[in-house]
Amino acid sequence: MQPHDAGDEAGQRTRPARSRRRRLSALVMLAAMAAGILFAVMLVWSTISSERAERRQTVRYAAVVSALRDINRAALNAETGQRGYFITLDRRYLASYEFGSDLYPRALAKLKHLSAESDDAQITSLVGEIETAGNAKFAELAQIVAMIERGDIQGAQQRILSNEGRVEMERLGDALARLEVVERAMQAEASQDAFDAEKRVLPLLALTMALMAAALGLGFALAMRAARAEEAAARAVEIEAARDRADLLARELNHRVKNLFAVILAIVRMSGRGSEAAAPVVDNIASRIHALLDAHEATQGHDRDNPGGGADMALLIGKVLAPYKNDNHSAEITGEAVALSEKQATPVGLVLHELATNAVKYGAWSVDSGRIDIGWTLEDDASQEMITLCWRESAPCIAEPDGEGREGFGTLLMRSSARQLGGTIERRFEPGCMIMEMRFPKEA
Repeated sequence: MQPHDAGDEAGQRTRPARSRRRRLSALVMLAAMAAGILFAVMLVWSTISSERAERRQTVRYAAVVSALRDINRAALNAETGQRGYFITLDRRYLASYEFGSDLYPRALAKLKHLSAESDDAQITSLVGEIETAGNAKFAELAQIVAMIERGDIQGAQQRILSNEGRVEMERLGDALARLEVVERAMQAEASQDAFDAEKRVLPLLALTMALMAAALGLGFALAMRAARAEEAAARAVEIEAARDRADLLARELNHRVKNLFAVILAIVRMSGRGSEAAAPVVDNIASRIHALLDAHEATQGHDRDNPGGGADMALLIGKVLAPYKNDNHSAEITGEAVALSEKQATPVGLVLHELATNAVKYGAWSVDSGRIDIGWTLEDDASQEMITLCWRESAPCIAEPDGEGREGFGTLLMRSSARQLGGTIERRFEPGCMIMEMRFPKEA
């Protein structure tokens, strides 16, 4: 697969996730705004409804009070006119009586209409009491006026002195007063409800704004998170494409190195052709070149003995050391069977190759009496198995290097390999001895 193809496929895989994150952020912000607006509308509507109810109750209260006062005024005018007509027999007093008699039914009809708007049983009962007492009072007044007009002054007098009219007037006045008290209480309750609604609206609106701000902040945070995720996804795509290019270059370089080994091997064989005396030397050099090729492939995580990738620890060490071993270069290798993945074989092989070349140049194998001991152990550490690889060189020429100056490329390469394995590497010197320990987790 070409690098750009891998990047395209990774980009195609991340597009649905980006789209989902965008939709989620948009839905959260829209839901927050819709909920905040709905709550604010409901709050404002509740306040407006309370104020409308108060205004309606105020208008109704004024109309009821006006009707009650008209009924009371009608009764008083009618009674005053009836009394004046009885005492003076002057028909001009009947004008007041007729005014009251005409006003009463209109005021009573208005009161009954207003009471029909309320489902309060107390108001209905009081209106009934007012109608009963008022009708009785005006019937009594009408009978007395009729007696006077017939000339039955004595009968009219007896009727007046019976106190029936006074009782009905008191009943009417009491019912009017009680109904006004009830209407005033309803008006006060409506005013208090409107006042409470107005008092609630500001803090609740502030709370609504705070909740909307919090929700919008959450939406913004989700949007930022989605943006960061998209950025990370884009970087991942770039890293994957770069890794593919690096792998392609590594395979190309490995191919060229193998071709170089093949060319060198061909040159050696051509140089010894036709000379029987040179044949053993040519065969020895050719075997060394083959060993170097095997070591190179092993350090790259590829092995003809294990085409699937990875390597056995003992086999990997043996192939790395094979090009340099001879009768004067001894090495002791001990350890249980440990399989390394392809991902682990490359950095471990590079570390071993660097140690082997250092041993040949100025370490244990730079003299005939040097010795190398390599061992590894597998141990449990918490919930993970750890591999500890120990390389020990012994020779009189080994000494701790000068501490001044920068680390060489080989040291940096070994530290980088240890970090790639997710482990640590440590090198220490003792008299006539160099010890390297590398510890890294075993892959399942």
